[in-house]
Amino acid sequence: MDYLIALGGNIGDTAAVFQQALDQISTRIGSVLQTSRWYETEPLLCPENPVLGQRNYLNGAARFRSELEAEEVLKRLMEIEELLGRSRPSGAPRWGPRVLDLDLIAAEGSVLETPALVLPHPEMHKRRFVLEPLLEVAPDWVHPLLGKTVREMLDAAE
Repeated sequence: MDYLIALGGNIGDTAAVFQQALDQISTRIGSVLQTSRWYETEPLLCPENPVLGQRNYLNGAARFRSELEAEEVLKRLMEIEELLGRSRPSGAPRWGPRVLDLDLIAAEGSVLETPALVLPHPEMHKRRFVLEPLLEVAPDWVHPLLGKTVREMLDAAE
């Protein structure tokens, strides 16, 4: 199955961390088929508790193929985040600075809703920092619930 992920980070040498993450995906999950260029974006701030003064983020997207089920892919992506320095302390502010964020965006045309995972990612269609790089790696992908292409979602995003 082909998977789409979004990569993000704003602590340390993010481009080097992204390459390490892609190498780990190749080793632990499946074959990386394509990656986008890296985009510098302003941090997304949580309206209820914004973390001000953050560095800009580096964002990108990748498409890879794996025989694993989506929940196992998510588990391994979270292991890779931790391996490369991401910590998730309890009480940490939402959308705060991070070494690495690997968001599972989609699994081909699958729709999934479990306590651990919702696919397609429920906020992806609103986020330019996800859609712009996604356009490079999956221009023909159509959101199975919205019936829109990546380009159509990007044109409608704020």
